[in-house]
Amino acid sequence: MLPAVAPDAPAFRRMVDLRRTLHAYPELAFEEVQTAGVIMRELDRLRIDYDYGGKGGAVVGRLTGTSKKSPVVALRAEMDGLPAQENTGLPFASRIDGHMHACGHDVHMAMVLGAAAMHVDSPPPGDVVYVFQPAEERGGGARVVLESGVLSDVSAIFAGHVTHHHRVGEIMVVPGTVTAQSDGFSIRVTGKGGHGARPHEAIDAVVITSLLIIAIQALVTREVDPVHPAVVTIGRVEAGTASNVIAEDAILEGTIRTTRADVRENLHRGIERLGRAFADLHRAEIDVEIRGGYPPVINTPTEAAFATEAVRRMDPRASLVLQEHPSMGSEDFGFYLQSFPGCYVRFGARPDDHVYVPLHSPQFDVDERVLGVGASWLSEVARVAMGEYS
Repeated sequence: MLPAVAPDAPAFRRMVDLRRTLHAYPELAFEEVQTAGVIMRELDRLRIDYDYGGKGGAVVGRLTGTSKKSPVVALRAEMDGLPAQENTGLPFASRIDGHMHACGHDVHMAMVLGAAAMHVDSPPPGDVVYVFQPAEERGGGARVVLESGVLSDVSAIFAGHVTHHHRVGEIMVVPGTVTAQSDGFSIRVTGKGGHGARPHEAIDAVVITSLLIIAIQALVTREVDPVHPAVVTIGRVEAGTASNVIAEDAILEGTIRTTRADVRENLHRGIERLGRAFADLHRAEIDVEIRGGYPPVINTPTEAAFATEAVRRMDPRASLVLQEHPSMGSEDFGFYLQSFPGCYVRFGARPDDHVYVPLHSPQFDVDERVLGVGASWLSEVARVAMGEYS
C-alpha cells in the first residue's frame, strides 16, 4: 500500500521529527508533562485550539469543521511510555534511564498530529477532536478524559496501534472483539512460621502457595470451555526470609484475561473458591482480592465498516488484514467504546526483512513509513464517518 503521506513529503518528515523527539524523552503514566508540551507546541503551530488538564491530564485539541451540522469525530493517541531500559541502539533512543517508548505510543502521537495537519490543510465538514491521553499502560487514563466531559458531543472515536505482527502498509480491521478484558488479583496466604527442621510445628505458606498456583491453572484447563479463550497468569510470588525458616506469609499476584462475561465470572468465583478450600484444607488464612481492569475492546460494526472504507479510499491496493481470534492483551480504549461507538485498528509496522520483535521489548522499533499510513487512515476515517453519519 502506498500511504497518502509520501516518505519524501515535508509533512512526513515533520512526523518523523516529532516521533523521534517524543521517543527520546519518554515519561511514565500520569507524568507526561514534557510530552504534553511537545504536543501543545505542535497544536500551536497548526493553530488548533486545545485544553490541557495539567500533570496527569490529557491534551485535547479541537479543529472546527466547515459545517456546524456535521457530526463530531474523535481521534485518540496515548502519551505514556514504559518502565524499560531501551536497547535499540537508535540515535534517538531514550535519554531517560529506565524509561522507554516500547509500545509505539510515540508513533501514535505523531500519527494523530499528522492527521491534524492534514485536516488543517483540507478541513473536514465536522469538528475533529484530537485526544492525547495519559496513562494507557497503567491507570486507565481514558477514564480521565471521559470524566472531564470534553467528549460530550462526540459521535464516534477511532484509534490504532502499531504491531510487528503485520508488515508496514497492512491495516487490521475487525468488527467485534479486538482485545480481552483484563483483571488483576492478589492472594495472601498466612500460615504459621517455624524452624525448617521441624515442619510439623508450622503451617508452611510456601507449600500452600505452590499447590494453589497449580490449582488455579486447572481452572482454565478444566473448568473453561476450550473454545472460549481465557488466561490466568501468576506473575509475582513473594515468600520467606531465610533458607532454614518455614515462611509464615506468602503473596502471589496475577492477571486474568477473558473475552466473555460468563467465563470471567466463573474464573473470579473459582479463584475465590480455591482460596476458601485451601484455607480449610491447610489450616491457613487466605485472603483473595480481585480487581477489575480494562474492559474488552469491542469495535462496533458500523464504525468498523467506516474503518474498512477509509483503507480502501487511501489507495486501491490497500492491504486489509483480518484477525481470526481476539488478542488476550488489553487496552483502555475499551472505556471509550462503553460510552460511544468506534473502531480500533492495528497498523503493520514491520519491514519485510525485519525479525519480529514483540511490543514492550527493549528492542522494539518500527518502520517509520507506518507514520504516513497511520496519519492518512486517521485523517480519512474521520471524513468517512462524518459523510456516512450525515
